[in-house]
Amino acid sequence: VNTRLAAYADVTPISVATVRAAQTGVIKGLKVVPGQSVRAGEILARLHGPEISAQLSRRRAEVASALAALRAAKRTLDIEHQKFAGHLTTRQSIVDAQSNVLQARAHLSAVSMALNAATQTTELRAPEAGVVARLSVSSGDRVDAGQALLILAPDRQLWLKAAYYGKNADLVRPGMHGRFKPANGAAPIAVEVVSVGPVLRRDGGLPVGLRPTKADVHWRAGEAGLVTLRGPTHVVLVIPTRALILDDGKWWVLVKEPKGYRRQIVKPGPSRGNDTLIEQGLSPGSRVVVGNAYLEFHRTFSQRYQPPD
Repeated sequence: VNTRLAAYADVTPISVATVRAAQTGVIKGLKVVPGQSVRAGEILARLHGPEISAQLSRRRAEVASALAALRAAKRTLDIEHQKFAGHLTTRQSIVDAQSNVLQARAHLSAVSMALNAATQTTELRAPEAGVVARLSVSSGDRVDAGQALLILAPDRQLWLKAAYYGKNADLVRPGMHGRFKPANGAAPIAVEVVSVGPVLRRDGGLPVGLRPTKADVHWRAGEAGLVTLRGPTHVVLVIPTRALILDDGKWWVLVKEPKGYRRQIVKPGPSRGNDTLIEQGLSPGSRVVVGNAYLEFHRTFSQRYQPPD
């Protein structure tokens, strides 16, 4: 039989991600709450304020100026091409005009990237999919650059934590397999023991870490349920329950041998239907008496009994 090791377990993040303010500003449009799931890249809130507005205005003006410069450089290049066709300019003038267009285009790309980066610093996005574990601010709060705003528990960095108690805790080993059954009724998840804590918890439990055996598992931080492990296999014998005899507070069986019957003390285990597991006292291949075992037991005893003189 297999030993079944059951324990309460909950899904816990291995590590967390901290979302910080990229610059000083005021929180606007924050709608998430602790425990809420978010998608990777999802905008959680925005930053606004006089400093941010001034910075964005300056970046937009730089983009507008660079765009105007590029248009002017392109017009100059077109004019040089027309003049060259009429033999009114040199090829070098066209080369210089082309160089000016390339420089203007590169400058526009640089200031556009700067504007995009400035805009992104005003958006508080989820770095990856996960669950909001803790929230430190609310809409309308003024925050400083680098300030921690919320803690995110990423979905891809989750594992299962359990605690085993009693003598069965000593049987838990890394590599054991089992299944986690969420309390919310979701389908069971196949798991494997990856760590067994060397130090007991304060309540005496042995901490055990588990991970899913498949990569496409979808669970959330904070989920709880029952995890059951398949423990070591124990070889036990099964005999018909009718073969057991209770005498003098002990359980016996009659073992049939070539020379007759032998009384044998046994330690019964749990019963299953009409059979009983025998934990101690018998070895594989033993032949026990089933039919009229009680009568044969006492008849054998009476034959060996000698009254005193």
